[in-house]
Formats: sequence, structure tokens, C-alpha cells
Amino acid sequence: MDTINISHRQENVSLPLEIEDGSTAFAGSSKAKHSLVILDKRELDRHCLAQCMAAHTADFVILAFGSIEEWKQKRAEYPPLSAILLNVGGKTVDDPVISEQIKGLSSEFVSTPVIILSDSDDFAQIVRAIDYGAKGYIPASVSISVCMELIALSVAGGLFVPASALFAMRHLLQSNNPTAHPLAGIFTDRQAEVVAALRRGKANKIIAYELNLRESTVKVHVRNIMKKVKATNRTEVVFKLNDLFPDSLASSGMSRELS
Repeated sequence: MDTINISHRQENVSLPLEIEDGSTAFAGSSKAKHSLVILDKRELDRHCLAQCMAAHTADFVILAFGSIEEWKQKRAEYPPLSAILLNVGGKTVDDPVISEQIKGLSSEFVSTPVIILSDSDDFAQIVRAIDYGAKGYIPASVSISVCMELIALSVAGGLFVPASALFAMRHLLQSNNPTAHPLAGIFTDRQAEVVAALRRGKANKIIAYELNLRESTVKVHVRNIMKKVKATNRTEVVFKLNDLFPDSLASSGMSRELS
């Protein structure tokens, strides 16, 4: 993956280029060829965040709007869109308004990463945000410079979630509680059973026989699992999970081989 350098030089600090009808445009550099749109209904919050971001990057024109509709009305005035930062503040991702907003933006802007900025780093919230289509989840506890680096990662094609989410996933996998499903909160119970079989290298026919399912149903589960972990094939599913949780594999004797 190519690295995107973020400039932190003080001379990149700029004053607002435009303040009109609650929208604001800041530029880290007059030569910036791409835009970063901040969506936040709270006017003061989005203006302050936009100016802080403009002071830490020369790569984007930073735009702040209350809604995506406001941006659409003026999109022709700005460089092409590179990313959308949706600041949900203290609201939860599973709030119907927020979840529909994430789904709508992710569906409409397929080639543009939608990144969530939230006051919470709750594991379940992070999983849901990614499941709804977000390409990144940034907790408000990070510094502005780290925030810009993480946005750059998403623009470059990466997927970012807080380290706390990975620790939570590992904790679930290593849980000694026999009544608690190790992949609860990530997959459905049936999907988790299919994941366990995939990690043991079992073919779809064998999985179908052991779980008393049709082979076509197993294929549907595999496709949904691939979507959740952002994998393109069965092998990538296995390697992504195995690389995140090597200890659990060592203790269970699971194999990486696929039939």
C-alpha cells in the first residue's frame, strides 16, 4: 500500500475561504486537488474541526456541511471528493437515523470512503459501523494529527478500526466460557460455525453435511462472511482471522489448509 504523507508545517494554516448558510470551506493548500467533507449538524463543532484539520494537511480542501445535500448544491465549486467524515458525536451507530445515514452514504459513494468519527470506542458500535459500510471508525480520543493520518489511510484503500476493537475480538475468541460464542457480535451463530469450519480447511460439502445445511446455504453464509471481513475469497477470510488471532489457532490446532 502506498504511503500518503501528511504535512504538519505551520505555514499550511489557513483562514476560512467561505462561510455561507452554515457551510465552511478551509484549504490546507491552494494547490490541493481533492476535498474532504465533514458532515455534522452542529455548526460550531464542524467549523472548529475543519479549521483544525486544515492546519494539519496540505492534501485536501476541508469542507464542512450540515448535510450531504448542502454539499451537493455546491460540489461544482470544489475539487473532487476523496473522503466523507461523518461526525456522530455522542450518538450511537445503531441509532436508526445514524445507521440509515451511514448505509445511504456508503451506498451512494461506493468509491469514496465513509469514515465515522465518534465519542465512543465501543466494540459493538465499531462492528456495526463497518457492517453498515463505513471504511473506518475514529474515536474522538485521538489527536488531530493521528486523525488526519487515519483518514489518509482510508483514502489509500485501508480499513481502520481502533486497537481496542481488536483486543475485544481476541478476548471473545479466547473466552473460556463454554456458553458464550467466541465470535458473538461479529457474526451470527450460524456464520460463526461456518467460520470455524473454514478455519479448519473444510470444503463446503463437508460443512453442509456437518451443520445439516444445504450446500447452497453454506455458500451464502461464506459470501456474507467475506463481506463482513472485507475479504475477496475463502482463503483471505482464513488468513485475516488467523493473522489477528494466532494464539487461538495454536491452542485449537486449527489448520490453514483449504480443501
